[in-house]
Amino acid sequence: MTYSEALDFAAGQVRSLIERHPGFYPMYTHQGRWKHDLPAWTHWCDGFLPGIMWILVSRGDESWREPAIRYSKPLEPRKLDRDVHDLGFIFMSTYRRWLDLEPNPALDDVLIQAGRTLAMRFREKGCYLRSFVAEESLFIDIMMNVGIIFYAAQRTGDQGLMDVAMQHCLTTRRVLVRADGSTAHEGIFDLETGEFLRQTTHQGYRGDSCWSRGLAWALYGFHTAYEYTGDPRFFRTAELCADFYVERDCLVPPWDYDAPAESRRQVDTSAAAIAAAGLLRMGHTMYARRILDALCRDHVGGTEGILNHGVYHIHKGLGVNESVMWGDYFFVEALALAEAAK
Repeated sequence: MTYSEALDFAAGQVRSLIERHPGFYPMYTHQGRWKHDLPAWTHWCDGFLPGIMWILVSRGDESWREPAIRYSKPLEPRKLDRDVHDLGFIFMSTYRRWLDLEPNPALDDVLIQAGRTLAMRFREKGCYLRSFVAEESLFIDIMMNVGIIFYAAQRTGDQGLMDVAMQHCLTTRRVLVRADGSTAHEGIFDLETGEFLRQTTHQGYRGDSCWSRGLAWALYGFHTAYEYTGDPRFFRTAELCADFYVERDCLVPPWDYDAPAESRRQVDTSAAAIAAAGLLRMGHTMYARRILDALCRDHVGGTEGILNHGVYHIHKGLGVNESVMWGDYFFVEALALAEAAK
């Protein structure tokens, strides 16, 4: 399957989804189907479906503009949502793409407010943005969301916002990225002193293991931080994480690199899709294309989604060996980046 064919397939799957379940924002399939009543764990995925639509608009298909707007507008109230650390996922995939195609101060205002809201999660003691699970918790995933604070800081000239984003990235770099480029999922801090206590995980195999999706979040997220700031520390960290991914030479990695052998047979295609998109943005085009070739060859189709064999939460048994919405989104993003780079 070529990249163009994969994008056409993706468009068809999204079209079927919105016709079958209008107004529904999916997270993961169960037995290959999007619609089910299984738990979400946290409410973080609503931007990815309209985000795919905006990517399709950017490729020149104007038939997607109306549904993209229709699925993006209901997200606006979440610019004030203080319950999640995922406002970058929600708004950079939607309102940021919308703004790129249709300059409008009202869209810019939504992004700025979302950035300000996310910055409210900052803890002075410890210098990090707290995760949704607890005050003392820092997630590697937040590296994919901190970009919206950088955006708001640059648009408004607010040095306080810039300081929050910078300090969060530097703390994450210090406590969650290891010397070999592997990453921890979560860091725990002492709330009284701000002292970093330990690495742990919710979704990886162990606190000292390398959960592959977290690694992909890091390589992509630190490069985004570098793009906003030009800070060479973030560039080096992104490259270190990318080296870890490439040197293992698992184009589609196991859900955790350190899981027992039998468990490692379960791959996570969403980690591969995120890594491919991040590597393309970093200029590592050849390896990113190898990842995309493997995904297109072996992992497209078989569910109501686009990309099969993803993992949401292996310990909770949610979305294991299924389509996951972020996997579909970053796969489409990577395909579009690769197509544009030809």
